[in-house]
Amino acid sequence: MFGVVFPNRSFPMDISTFAQIDPTHWVLDMNTFVGEAYDSIREVCIFLLNNFTLPPDKALAVYIQSPGSPFLFCGAVTLTRPSAVLSLPWPEPGGQLQLTADATPISAKIGISVEDLATLPSLDVAAGQKIERLALKVGENLFNFMQSFCGVDGSKLVVPMDILDRWFKKFQERAKRDPEYLKGFAL
Repeated sequence: MFGVVFPNRSFPMDISTFAQIDPTHWVLDMNTFVGEAYDSIREVCIFLLNNFTLPPDKALAVYIQSPGSPFLFCGAVTLTRPSAVLSLPWPEPGGQLQLTADATPISAKIGISVEDLATLPSLDVAAGQKIERLALKVGENLFNFMQSFCGVDGSKLVVPMDILDRWFKKFQERAKRDPEYLKGFAL
C-alpha cells in the first residue's frame, strides 16, 4: 500500500512497520523507532507502492502527535502525487504526560489515514509552514538590527532613514560569505 523513509535515518519501511488500527488507519510508535528523540526526526518521505490503487478522490494523509498533544496534519499523497517529502513540525508535548497501564509513557506517533481528498487542507502544508518560519526569522533579524540603532522621541521609536538599506546590505553580505547562514532561517 505505502512505504516511508526517514531521510538519513532509515531504510525504506513498508506498511508492516505500522500498527493497523482499522482498514484505513495506521500508526507508527516513534518510541520503537527512535525513543524519546522523536523530535530529531524532521522529515518523512511517504510513497505509494506500485501495486496499490488509491481511488482518485482519496488521499493518504500523514499526521504527527507528540506525547499528550492532538494529531497535527502534515500533508498527503494521492494518485497524482504518489510521493512527498513532508516536514514534521512536532508540537510541544501537551498537558501532563500520561502513562499506560504498564507505566510506560505515551509516545510520539506518526499516523497515516485514508481520507477524502476534498476534506483535507492544502497538501502543501509544510511549504506554507516553512515560508511562515522564514518570514518570522527574517523579521526578527531586522527588528534586532533596527533595535540597536533606535532612539526614543516621546512615545515614538526613531531610526536612521537608511536603516533598511544598511540591514539589507549586511544581510546579503553575510549570506554571500556564509551559505549556511540562510539555512538557519529555514529551520
